[in-house]
Amino acid sequence: MVIRLATRADLDAIAALEANQWEAELAPDQRGGMMTGQSFSRQQLDELIQNHWLLLAEVGGEIAGYVIAGRWPFFGDWPIYRYLLKRLEAGRFETGSGIINKANSCQYGPIWIAPSQRGSGLFAELVAKLKKEVAPQYSYMVTFIAEENERSFSAHTQKGGMQVLDFFEFDGRGYYLLAVDTAGAI
Repeated sequence: MVIRLATRADLDAIAALEANQWEAELAPDQRGGMMTGQSFSRQQLDELIQNHWLLLAEVGGEIAGYVIAGRWPFFGDWPIYRYLLKRLEAGRFETGSGIINKANSCQYGPIWIAPSQRGSGLFAELVAKLKKEVAPQYSYMVTFIAEENERSFSAHTQKGGMQVLDFFEFDGRGYYLLAVDTAGAI
């Protein structure tokens, strides 16, 4: 297995995965309904590759997983991120290693793991590698997970070492706000 930063040569393959997997976070009975997963356009993926972090895991030359992290301005067009930024700017999220705010954090996720690789340890490997990539610029990676997405919540807290900072509601849906210290302690 190889874990590496994506390049523009990977754009077609990543865009195809995004198109096919954008509802993967939702339970089967929620797919195709009013609730939607997060999805990135080809242009946004290109921006992430060139100016942020998009890591790929390859097994046998095929993409087996990917994870994204980006600076907050990239996410400014989405209302939920604007809401989160207001909360971060208030500076109320304190951990054992410091206060998490807009200046010392970036947005983490989404992460996708191929069904054939789930349970293989790939999730933890991708998160660990991403933390190393992000650490020179940011002390924390922040994410949110929908309340009903128990599988993702478990993976992030147990395998990704993320700590729950808060629970919030946005647009009629509940979310956990989580963070991880890129140096390993929180």
